[in-house]
Amino acid sequence: MDQLIFQQIKNELINGSVKKGHPFKYFALGTLSGNIPCQRTVVLRKVQPNLQLLFYTDKRSPKVEQIHRNNTVSALFYHPKKMIQLQVEGKADIKENPEMLRKIWKSIPAKSRKDYTTVLPPGIKIDQPDGIEYLTESDHFCMVEIQPTRIEYLKLKQPYHLRVEFLKMEGEWSGTFLIP
Repeated sequence: MDQLIFQQIKNELINGSVKKGHPFKYFALGTLSGNIPCQRTVVLRKVQPNLQLLFYTDKRSPKVEQIHRNNTVSALFYHPKKMIQLQVEGKADIKENPEMLRKIWKSIPAKSRKDYTTVLPPGIKIDQPDGIEYLTESDHFCMVEIQPTRIEYLKLKQPYHLRVEFLKMEGEWSGTFLIP
């Protein structure tokens, strides 16, 4: 049964990256700033066959510096209709390969590219929200790849909730049922 659940996890994550409106499209990413937890919502862009999760960001954002200092991250997904929660733990890697990023950059709609072309970095105080300046010849685009090492699945249902922990050891995933 745990392999069926693991396949469901894979399917839901992949659907989150490709289906408009899927609840897994947006997820909470947790990092550490020193010993203070930081969370923010990011967009799931792609799921690789080995379950690597990909999202885009501005390479000047605080999360990038936090990942450089401690690349252990967590991701939280929730599907309200199916009552499924996924907690994913893993190692994040900042991808800055110019050729790969150029290829991805071309696929991003022009209006969305603005998010990666501000003159000032994300989080800087400004006087007016309409006074943001944008670069025209360069960008601060990068991709983050999360390699999951642990996934915890929780299905809220009656009469009993179902909770399973999946660990990746020596390249293979194995599941263990937990008390919900």
